[in-house]
Amino acid sequence: MDNEITHLPMFYVAGLAVRTINKDGRASRDIGSLWQKFTDGNMAEKLNEREGNELYCVYTDYESDHNDYYNAILGCKVSSIEYLPEGFTGKAIPAGKYMVFTPAGEFPANIGDTWQYIWQSGMERTYTADFDVYDVTGKAFEDIESKVYVAVD
Repeated sequence: MDNEITHLPMFYVAGLAVRTINKDGRASRDIGSLWQKFTDGNMAEKLNEREGNELYCVYTDYESDHNDYYNAILGCKVSSIEYLPEGFTGKAIPAGKYMVFTPAGEFPANIGDTWQYIWQSGMERTYTADFDVYDVTGKAFEDIESKVYVAVD
């Protein structure tokens, strides 16, 4: 699996949020529901401060680690989270060092496979905010290209 380290400045993401856990397939169902609500409701168009066309799924506010509860926010990178539409959640993604993975294979299975690899890797994570970035422009669902960013020390 290809990966690299990058340093990112702080940025904002706004979208729909759910509190979930990686147990008994719950996160997969919860995040799948976010995708459906976000895309069916054309939610990206409601974000006036949107930067770019990529979708982000941010994993943050971990109770402890990937075995416990955390928040998932599916949305877009935005220039500000000061004025958000009703029902939207905004989050500042901290500046820091991130390990970047490029999933191979068909979406969305490739995202799940990448996270399984990360969870089993024993990598030292900070659990501040991790996220996936999806290039959805003009692509069939299964052909969506993505990158996974994991906060590390």
